[in-house]
This record gives sequence, structure tokens and C-alpha cells, in this order.
Amino acid sequence: MRRYGVAAVVLMTQRCAVVVAVLAASLSGCAGNLAWAQSPTAAAPPPAAAVLRATVPLFPLPDVVLFPDVSLPLRIFEPRYRAMVADALKGDRIIGMALLQPGHEAEYEGRPPIFPVGCAGVITQVEQLENGEYRLVLRGLQKFTVTSEDSGGAYRVAHITPLPEPPPDQPQTDAIRVQRQRVESLLATLADRRGTKPASLTLSDAGLVIRLAQILELEPPEWQTLLELDGVLARLRSLADRLEALTFPSSNLAERK
Repeated sequence: MRRYGVAAVVLMTQRCAVVVAVLAASLSGCAGNLAWAQSPTAAAPPPAAAVLRATVPLFPLPDVVLFPDVSLPLRIFEPRYRAMVADALKGDRIIGMALLQPGHEAEYEGRPPIFPVGCAGVITQVEQLENGEYRLVLRGLQKFTVTSEDSGGAYRVAHITPLPEPPPDQPQTDAIRVQRQRVESLLATLADRRGTKPASLTLSDAGLVIRLAQILELEPPEWQTLLELDGVLARLRSLADRLEALTFPSSNLAERK
């Protein structure tokens, strides 16, 4: 049986209150990542945008992870990455996102190590500011594994192997619905304890995964672990497990499923 010390239970109980308060206040009204994501001029990606090439320009960041089927607003200000965006806009508009590994700070201006699994996205909205910076929205397409990188060049270019995720067939859809119901039940329990109104989960499946991860305050390596899981169902189940641990901190999760 899974058990926690008294201090751990107290900490998790306090965190439950925070989770409930934030969920009740913001989860039901969340429709995107940032408000400005709706303002840049929209541009439809070309039909070939969903097909990953053998190489993609690489945009590594220390605290941002892109997921398939999720839109991510970005501000691009470094000269090397402004050049990357300019080149992407001339071609298929695809950029590969990767998370920098811990301890990257000393090598940031060079080629610090990254986690090998990333996600490619297509630029769906873009605005170039007067100072040359870009504001854009990147829509996640597909995961990939970096097999090698080109040397030299203004920015990093990765050779990749695509990592397709399970297709949204009926069994997947049914299983995801079960996990959504599980999350709703857990949130209702937490809201009842807090005396607040349960959140209305109107987000897409992929959007719900991101919002729950935000509310549960995952650290960057935990976001990376979430990305590396095989599809929305696995991610939602993992986060539901964490939410259940907050709701019933002294219970055996295996017995409650």
C-alpha cells in the first residue's frame, strides 16, 4: 500500500487547496496559452506542413516544451533564431522545439545538450515587429528523436526520426473519455472540500493535458517526461494519477482505478 509521512500529507493537503482554488478560478475559462496569440496575422500552413523532413531547424529552450495538437505562442528576439524563423517562413514553416538539459547555462550561446525527444510545429500565425523580433504561434505537429546535428550555421539544424503517436481511433477516444470523467470526478471532490464550484472542462483533450500540467506545476524535466509518453491518453492518465494522489494522499491508487 502506498503511504506518505505526516509532513508529506500536510504538504499535499495544502497543495490541494491551491490546486482547487486555481482550477476553480481559471480552468473553465482557459481557451488558449496567452491572449496575444490571437492577434498576429493568421496564415494557413501549406498542405505539406504535416510531413516532417529529415532535418528541421532546432529551437531549444530551457523551460518550454511543445506538444502535438497544441498551439504555443513564442517571442523570438535572438538574432540567430530570428534568422531561423525567416528561413522557415520561406519554406515549409516548420520548426523543431527541444528542451535544454539542466546545466545548460554555461553553454547557452553555443550548442548546449538537449533532451533527444522534441516536437515539430508549424507556424500558423506570425507578426514581425519594427525591431525585427517575431511574435508567432507554433502549432505542434509530431514528436521526433534527434539523431544528429549539422555543425556550423547561424542556428542549430537537427537530423530527426519522426515519432508517430497512436491514432485517434474509437478505442483511444473511449479510453480518453474515461480519463476525462475521472478527472472531472476528482476535481468535483476537491471543489466540494474547498466549497467552490467545480470547473467546467471545455478544453480539447490535448489542451486539458497542458492545463492540468500547468496547474500541477510540473517542472521542465517533468514536462519532458510527459511529452515522451505515448499520446494524449497516456499523458492524461499520468496527470489524473497525480491529481488523485492530491485528492486521496494516503490511498493506494491501484485500488481506486
